[in-house]
Amino acid sequence: MSLDGYDLLVEEFKFLLEIEKPKTAEEKRVAAALGDRSENADYQAAKEKLRFIDKRLFYLDKMIKAATVIDPSTHSHQKVSFGSTVTIVNIDTDEVEKYTLCGVLESEIENGLISIHSPLAKAMIGKEEGDDFKVKLPKGVKEYEIELIEYINIFSLKKNIRTKKDFSFH
Repeated sequence: MSLDGYDLLVEEFKFLLEIEKPKTAEEKRVAAALGDRSENADYQAAKEKLRFIDKRLFYLDKMIKAATVIDPSTHSHQKVSFGSTVTIVNIDTDEVEKYTLCGVLESEIENGLISIHSPLAKAMIGKEEGDDFKVKLPKGVKEYEIELIEYINIFSLKKNIRTKKDFSFH
């Protein structure tokens, strides 16, 4: 994943651990002090919210520990690699498509950000401008030519960047 993607995961992890979880634990404590917990909706809601926070913290911790952080701005992008923005032409239809190769958690196919593990990305890796390649897709085998390889920051292309508002459980 990119450094920006990694930083966003760490930011969410810290927010949940240091702000959201203590706040929710306090809500649970206050609700518990009101009496019968079995019929206390506020207590049950806070308890469930804590469960969601803990699950998300576990997931984020796992992703952070497993992450391989790559700074694509340091690559030459003479050949397609992680972080490359690649303009390709469908040889059969002359249709032009543009994709940026990124990490799984950063991908937004609707915005041209595709996972480095996708079949299309795997077929492009290591290719240079002017190279042809074939890729087996769900609708059959397609052949493309690489028209342009460039570097554009992944996060400048993203439209769905999570913020602190998105980190909270409502």
